[in-house]
Amino acid sequence: MKLLVKLGGTLLEAEATRKGLALQAAALVKAGHQVVIVHGGGKRLSRYLQEQGVASEFRNGLRVTPPDILDAVLRIYAGSVNHHLVSELQAAGALAVGLSGIDAGLTEAVQLDPALGAVGKVERVNAGLLDRLTETGYLPTVACIAGGADGAIYNVNADEMASAIGAGFRADRLIFLTDVGGVLDGDGKRVERMTVADADALIASGVAHGGMEAKLRAASRAVQGGAGEVRIAAGSDADILPRILDGEPLGTSFVAG
Repeated sequence: MKLLVKLGGTLLEAEATRKGLALQAAALVKAGHQVVIVHGGGKRLSRYLQEQGVASEFRNGLRVTPPDILDAVLRIYAGSVNHHLVSELQAAGALAVGLSGIDAGLTEAVQLDPALGAVGKVERVNAGLLDRLTETGYLPTVACIAGGADGAIYNVNADEMASAIGAGFRADRLIFLTDVGGVLDGDGKRVERMTVADADALIASGVAHGGMEAKLRAASRAVQGGAGEVRIAAGSDADILPRILDGEPLGTSFVAG
């Protein structure tokens, strides 16, 4: 089975959770699954910028990325966060390969909005690279940075990066691991199963907003683009990945319709 796992920034801050997920991912690869991990690192980046006396500015949930911020994005996402995660995956027994979307033209993006600076939208995914790596037992671990056709480098929202790669890789399952247990309806109850139409309605009603709205939009694009199923679930739950694959109704299952 082809699996794409997106790790949210909050999970990356919790060492015990991170190491537990590394063990789970390594076990899935050993069991014969083709696994790709996509990660961001926004919380660590904001902390780093604060230490440097640089303010973080966001517009519609996206980090404004002028040249000095882009340098920090590269240093933290493709450097510190990626290297630590790859090291922990290696310690768990996985043949993890640290990548960004720039490497071997894995992703190609265009600028989303000049007012946001170097923020990109992925338009093409070189899924062949991921197929070759995962078919031979490697675990690609991808930081959410993309290249452009003109040699530019872009900061990409991690949910959007996971959605684009999941669709291009034609993942059977794209699992968004977050700090919440799934999508909640207007009564605060977990929604076990959703379609694209359900997600649109939840967003239109204002119930899903902020980070959850972004995840629902990314999930919609993923299943419409070729991913089999998207699951949004709590990464801190014990053995979350094997339990999802074993069919437990954890989090929210998201399908095209």
